[in-house]
Amino acid sequence: MSSMHYSLSLSHTNLWLALTREEVHAVQKNPEKFLQEVLNLVGYEGAIANPLIAPEEALGIINADIIRKFYHENFTADRVVLAASGVDHQQLLDVAEPLLSDWHKGSPMETPKSTYTGGDFRQKAESDMTHVALAFEVPGGWLKERDATIMTVIQTLMGGGGSFSSGGPGKGMHSRLYLRVLTKYHDVQSFSAFSNVYDSTGLFGIYLTTPPDFVAKAVDVAVQELIAIATPGQVTEVELTRAKNSTISSVLMNLESRVIVAEDIGRQLLTYGSRKPIDHFLQCMEELTLDDITAFAKMLLSSQPTMASYGDVDKVPPYEFVSKRFQRFR
Repeated sequence: MSSMHYSLSLSHTNLWLALTREEVHAVQKNPEKFLQEVLNLVGYEGAIANPLIAPEEALGIINADIIRKFYHENFTADRVVLAASGVDHQQLLDVAEPLLSDWHKGSPMETPKSTYTGGDFRQKAESDMTHVALAFEVPGGWLKERDATIMTVIQTLMGGGGSFSSGGPGKGMHSRLYLRVLTKYHDVQSFSAFSNVYDSTGLFGIYLTTPPDFVAKAVDVAVQELIAIATPGQVTEVELTRAKNSTISSVLMNLESRVIVAEDIGRQLLTYGSRKPIDHFLQCMEELTLDDITAFAKMLLSSQPTMASYGDVDKVPPYEFVSKRFQRFR
């Protein structure tokens, strides 16, 4: 049967809507996932600002007809890549062609635009902790391969984790945020670098969790750590070499999984139109210098910050105060 012979009964619709509601409620109760979603909403205008988490009122009006229409308009031959690993190409074609040959092409669509703006969001909630995400734009996203590679190495370099974290690539005892923050400030529950990257833009920043009385200091430390990466002489050659080696090791280890290889093929085809050899990215990492790290960090911090906080937010520093700390980079 062709994959486009899609049917959806009323009972199936109600079942999946109920499961979706449960997932939405679970995300809303998870501060880190909630703030990652909010960062896009606050930091952008346009397509990227559209929520991935469906609001309750939207779930209330969705029915089988709406789902079928969405499926027909979006799941089209010109918008799909079939990727596989560990299989002969011709064998894959023999299986796929009967299933996908009648898949219709969609109507021409203009790529939706997104503009980074920066901004601030605060959600007061019953909690004995305060959660804060502070991020900046990564202009060019994955399409600027070299910058994306530098960002990946910086994320490993900064690392971080929870107050009891001591293992894992980029989150171990040698990362800057572990050594300089988690081992020094015992009130900090978690403190880590993160990135959300898309084809032509993205976000990079620090996520932290701390008791309310310590949040002002924790945000100040986050600001200092970001500025340090953009300051010549603050990152050592030893740190950079360790971060590059750790990133390369992590990439090679991931590519031992056929599932990850298949996903990597699909993502690269959708982004670049072809799959670039792994040596291309590894060579780019190996050639990175301290000047590259500093220059990228300066560019990153020249954008307006995006802040999002959740929990007991009364003592989170004002957005304007935090933004002024980065004035020198603009």
